[in-house]
Amino acid sequence: MEEKEVNSKELKKVEERDKELKKLKKIFKNIPKDKKNLVEKLIETAAFMSVELKLLEEHISKYGVSEEYQNGKEQHGTKMSTEASAYNTMVKNYTSIIKQLIELLPDGLPGTKEGNALMNFVTRPKGK
Repeated sequence: MEEKEVNSKELKKVEERDKELKKLKKIFKNIPKDKKNLVEKLIETAAFMSVELKLLEEHISKYGVSEEYQNGKEQHGTKMSTEASAYNTMVKNYTSIIKQLIELLPDGLPGTKEGNALMNFVTRPKGK
């Protein structure tokens, strides 16, 4: 039973990633061919990170940003959770990738339908 649950969670992650991938690919459909391979790799990474960030946000919302630790008898306390640390690192990398993608857009695209779609994608509230 547990194996099926894990598989359904993984399937949901794949479906979410595919949705993000589709959105980003639509925005970058008119990218020049000489930049296409670079953009595709960045898009795949951004889609993966978007889904993972959402999962980390859900975990942090539920459990908070700190966790208890104990190293031996006398050494214990509270530290930043592993998930919060991973989130902080990943959100910086995600932002960097999105910035790179925006910079690869053809000149004049930010005012176009595709450029506006990218800005809406990047700045949309989570969960929408």
